[in-house]
Amino acid sequence: MATTVPTFSMIEGQFNAYLREIVYATMTTVDAKGRPRARVLIAVWEQLDQGPQGWLATYKTPVKAAHLANNPHATFSYWSPRQNAVAIDTVTEWVHDIETKQYVWQLYERSSPTGVGYDLGNFWHGGPADPKLHVLRLNPWRIQVIRGRDLQSRIWRAPDAD
Repeated sequence: MATTVPTFSMIEGQFNAYLREIVYATMTTVDAKGRPRARVLIAVWEQLDQGPQGWLATYKTPVKAAHLANNPHATFSYWSPRQNAVAIDTVTEWVHDIETKQYVWQLYERSSPTGVGYDLGNFWHGGPADPKLHVLRLNPWRIQVIRGRDLQSRIWRAPDAD
């Protein structure tokens, strides 16, 4: 049985603990015919005044770009063998300005000690200005956390989610 919570702060601790435990997410998008495609990656998340927000440093592959151009919604799924899970439904947006890329670069660096970020320089040798580095802003509209030992499920929805 799922319980809806009115504020993200009510699941934030569990959300952060599970993401630190799991680290890798499966990102799923859909093509123009509604067929899903999944890939494994590491996104970073932060808490802002208006709620949680995620960032994804990524390559802008033709498949990912086409899927998101057609439908900007993506789901990020985290799962551990202990059956702890997090599902994050988002609306994505490509962000191109260098200031945001620098911010996201630093956010990944700051997140590294907690096990969620990593050194982006391992993939993008040119730093935040590397032309192969692309950034997706991840705007969650629904987040579900599930505790494996008893399958307790709690769901947060953004105030503007329909």
